[in-house]
Amino acid sequence: MKQLSALALLLLAAPLGAQPADAIPAKYREVANRIIAAAQADSAGAWNRIAELTDTFGHRLSGSVALEQAIDWTVATMKRDGLDNVRKDPVMVPHWVRGAESLELVSPRRQLLPMLGLGGSIATPPAGITADVMVVASFDELKARAAEAKGKIVLYDAEWRDYGYNGAFRRMGAIEAAKVGAVASLARAAGPYSMRTPHTGSMSYDSTVTKIPHASVTAEDAMMMRRMIARGQPVRVTLKMSATMLPDAQSHNVMGELRGREKPGEIVVMGGHIDSWDVGQGAMDDAGGVVVAWEAIRLLKKLGLTPRRTIRAVGWTNEENGMRGGNAYRDMHRNEVHQLAIESDGGVFAPTGFGFTGSPEARKVIEAIGTLLAPVGANRIGASGGGADIGPIMATGVPGMGLEVDGSKYFWFHHTDADTPDKLDKADVQKCVAVMAIMAYIAADVEQSLR
Repeated sequence: MKQLSALALLLLAAPLGAQPADAIPAKYREVANRIIAAAQADSAGAWNRIAELTDTFGHRLSGSVALEQAIDWTVATMKRDGLDNVRKDPVMVPHWVRGAESLELVSPRRQLLPMLGLGGSIATPPAGITADVMVVASFDELKARAAEAKGKIVLYDAEWRDYGYNGAFRRMGAIEAAKVGAVASLARAAGPYSMRTPHTGSMSYDSTVTKIPHASVTAEDAMMMRRMIARGQPVRVTLKMSATMLPDAQSHNVMGELRGREKPGEIVVMGGHIDSWDVGQGAMDDAGGVVVAWEAIRLLKKLGLTPRRTIRAVGWTNEENGMRGGNAYRDMHRNEVHQLAIESDGGVFAPTGFGFTGSPEARKVIEAIGTLLAPVGANRIGASGGGADIGPIMATGVPGMGLEVDGSKYFWFHHTDADTPDKLDKADVQKCVAVMAIMAYIAADVEQSLR
């Protein structure tokens, strides 16, 4: 008898009905290469759809008419594309409205400064707040100089380290400034590069501390005010904000599927968030994440590839200022069997791989699939993965993944007026479509459960 190959021995040793992870690359290589070729042959399909969505509806803050119009357009377009079971699940979301706002340098000279109120901030009095500025580089410095802060506007001028560190001044800045008697607070935009672009985002209040208005200023202006004060020039500004929080509004998670051929009740879910902040067009953050998942299904349908399980593309609502969409998805779909959850919320730049969180056995499968992404340079499987919107369903035991990309310029544009489709490269977007399609298709098709 001829000697058995190593692959044959692996197959014989595997449990009945479950191919070993080592056999996955050989089984699916031809399919993966077909998907890559088809995605790259379409030079700008996904980018054009991102541009159409964001050009037509603009930014899409929770509670806005634009968000619901974009969701309805997505439903209609998914149906036209032939996706299965297209629908929208109702979700009640917060409804914060920015209103008119301004920041004017009063002394040592007069100048209007670019600014953005931070999401959830209260308004100033109608006449605004005029006060001297106190500049600090950290919360520790604020505490050390607490006696100087009463009646002033605290400006956090922290040089960029990373989003976690710098984002803390946006999220917690109003609380810490109010504790020491400040009348308002300003945070330097959270990003490594600026062309006088303030960055908005969510902020927090503490019920035990007075609420004060909180806004973002540009890196250039934060540094300018620090220099002025260092020269002994008192800096005085007038901050005006008319923001308001309205009652919760009706929104929706939007989704469409490629129905599985054998186990349609088991789901691989993937997507991004359909809402955005109320600046720019929300193209990078995160219309791109929704579209590449949607386009991945459309590509699989075009190629006639139907996996064993169902693949579902979702546009989650209210990621930016409430996380209601991800939580509602968990509550409405927790009784379904989810094989895997995949999120794209880091911009659809050149993909480098995925982060993965799951069992060691499931990791072997995912790493085997990952080898098939090498032709587009996206074969790295990181030590952990997930995302804000899939976090709630992952907490129930579903393994999760986050698409990883070259994010070197992501925070240049994040939560700014500069988040527009031109920041995305068409070829890179198509690569993201390919890697999402390959990962979702094979994870939905393999014999073994990833749970």
